[in-house]
Amino acid sequence: MFRRKVMSLDEVLKKAMRLQGLEGPLHEKRLLDAWAKVMPEAIVRYTGDKFIKNQTLWIKIKNPALRQDLSMQKSQIVPLLNKYAGANVIFDIHFY
Repeated sequence: MFRRKVMSLDEVLKKAMRLQGLEGPLHEKRLLDAWAKVMPEAIVRYTGDKFIKNQTLWIKIKNPALRQDLSMQKSQIVPLLNKYAGANVIFDIHFY
């Protein structure tokens, strides 16, 4: 008899994405999209450009007072975003 390793479609897709090097960019995209879903609308309105570089999320905040408040809360924001993305994508946030 033949032995076959039966894998679910979910496992096959994850393995294929990992082999193609697409798993990391997918997690980064999920994390960038999570900002608008995790943060309140009042904060999202003052948000500008967002990007990830060297496992650090860089976010442009248009209001200086809000930028300072978010800087003090980054230890609480990082786990929320990582949880939403489903992986440890970032370790720090910089607001500019």
